[in-house]
Amino acid sequence: AAAASVPVRVCHQEIVKFDLEIKAAVQDIRDCPGPLSALTELNAAVKEKFRHLRGRIQELEQMAREQDKESEKQALLQEVENHKKQMLSNQAAWRKANLACKIAIDNSEKDQLLQGRDSLRQRKTTKESLAESASNITESLMSISRMMSQQVQQSEETVQTLANSSRTILEANEEFKSMSGTIQLGRKLITKYNRRELTDKLLIFLALALFLATVLYILKKRLFPFL
Repeated sequence: AAAASVPVRVCHQEIVKFDLEIKAAVQDIRDCPGPLSALTELNAAVKEKFRHLRGRIQELEQMAREQDKESEKQALLQEVENHKKQMLSNQAAWRKANLACKIAIDNSEKDQLLQGRDSLRQRKTTKESLAESASNITESLMSISRMMSQQVQQSEETVQTLANSSRTILEANEEFKSMSGTIQLGRKLITKYNRRELTDKLLIFLALALFLATVLYILKKRLFPFL
């Protein structure tokens, strides 16, 4: 358990590290003044950090399912759920930051339209890049959605397994109760038979004694009538 806690702790530290790096990168996107190429580079870096973060969360989930103690397993699975929720929150913040940055860049480009035809070409390029960036963000969100769907399915299977186990335990408990009642009834019958046997032996002894006394009395009267 001590050896297993080391990779778990390392994985947890890496998750926290990537979470902080993503938050900082999202803030950089929010504050990005442009140009579009700078925003594209920042988004590429954030996307890569999300990829690493998802990998570490999956590793932690696998380690949790391999734990021997149920309490440790459930605690780690709860941490995994918390990390996934935090990742979704960061994803939403990333999207909002991109929208805010794109609006700022778009406004800046509108101002540049007043300066000449070059601004028109730059704006067209910006829209194409924004569409590509939005497509990349949508793809990443769909990937996270698929991962969460798989997690929900695994959770449903786990709940079903626990329900089946509980049902089996309850059935075994009922069988044990039935066997206990049968054993107690057998013990009572054995005690009753033992008492009956003792009573029968006593009655046989008394009858035998009475029989012998009668025989002695008859012999006495026949052999010694004068006594």
